[in-house]
Amino acid sequence: MSQKEFAYSIDQFKEIAEKTLKMAKGLGASAVEVDLNEGLGSEVSVRKGEVENLEYSRDKGLGITVYVGHRKGFASTSDLGTDAIAHTVEAAVSIAQLTAEDSYSGLADPDRLAREMPDLDLYHPWNISMEDSIDLALSCEQTAFDVSPEIKNSEGAGVSVQEGQFVYANSNGFMQGFPSTRHYISCSVTAGEGDQMQRDGWWSTARCAEDMESASEIGKRAGSRALGKVGAKKINTKKIPVIFEAPVASGILKHFVSAVSGGNLYRQQSFLKGKVGEVVFPEFISIEEDPFVRRGLSSTVFDNEGVQATQRSVVSSGRLEGLFLSTYSAKKLGLATTGNAGGAHNLFVRSSGATHEFSDLLKMMGTGFLVTDLLGHGTNMVTGDYSRGASGFWVENGEIVHPVQEVTVAGNLKDMFKAISAIGNDVLSRSSFKVGSILIDSMTVGGE
Repeated sequence: MSQKEFAYSIDQFKEIAEKTLKMAKGLGASAVEVDLNEGLGSEVSVRKGEVENLEYSRDKGLGITVYVGHRKGFASTSDLGTDAIAHTVEAAVSIAQLTAEDSYSGLADPDRLAREMPDLDLYHPWNISMEDSIDLALSCEQTAFDVSPEIKNSEGAGVSVQEGQFVYANSNGFMQGFPSTRHYISCSVTAGEGDQMQRDGWWSTARCAEDMESASEIGKRAGSRALGKVGAKKINTKKIPVIFEAPVASGILKHFVSAVSGGNLYRQQSFLKGKVGEVVFPEFISIEEDPFVRRGLSSTVFDNEGVQATQRSVVSSGRLEGLFLSTYSAKKLGLATTGNAGGAHNLFVRSSGATHEFSDLLKMMGTGFLVTDLLGHGTNMVTGDYSRGASGFWVENGEIVHPVQEVTVAGNLKDMFKAISAIGNDVLSRSSFKVGSILIDSMTVGGE
């Protein structure tokens, strides 16, 4: 696929956006924002050597938000014809006239909007045919089966090729957009028999296909991880050190982001409310946000409101310095937007001390529990209480002894953040939350 397959050009999107803004203003809207988007792609999935699903997708849409004073209305359409857009604008204005006033609603201030548009290298179409995608998925799955005869079943392998483009415009003079791509290869298999059947997998995603792990490496990792779980045991309940492996460690960071994001803060549903300027992590930890990483999975020049994204420190030497705020949530809190309408952009966890090889983390832990998978959603964002189902490996004297299943890991996120004693250097490229495995000094592991 290539950009010529888009039904519209960016310039055509801008023309439609301009007409839509004028329609809304003509119907009495005091402020307007328009979002146009188009996506196209293909997906293939295979299982046990057979093709299970083939899918081509193509979609487009226009969403319009209008403000009549402090009343807000939204409507959308997938038909970009003039008449359909006119009806959509009329619907949005009608909705706005019926909604309650909200003094905090409105557009971002004009002086906060992005003006320069550097190319972040986010658009890399993958010109792979459906036939070659099928072959790639089949070879990925077969590589997993080849790891061991004990791998006898599969939940499948898949290849996804996606590209899209958008334009965001508002009546404060902002109108910009760009194309981007994201591709994906995955595999999940099952090892063992009967009560000892164990599933695991691996996947990779990137803006550019060349930046992904190879299909053979993904299959090999999926097979090895599933095989490593065979013979899993339960353990007794105890308080012990815990390592969160890199694929699940990023989830701990996501809980932090959620706790310092505007929506949870103004609703007073955050265990980190009012903690700006206070120490929330060990002194050796800093967290930086960088929206301008070339080919970054969460890279952008501006947020969902057109506000200039900025490179900044969120945590410095353990101390909380920054929040994640949209225009609306910032107003509710009496603060200024941080350019994070839509979420965080490429977070990097830095250590002022050494980052460690994974084997060294195991040695530092000595005896404890290595978490490789988490289940459930046992996180209370108001109190920070944390309890999740988990599986992984029991470690003694810095060596993995046997796999573990059907346990829980529990603690409080405030305590967990401060109890991080070391960070691994095994950072995954597939995540926009860049953190390696993390060692936490003590958590409750609930078993038998």
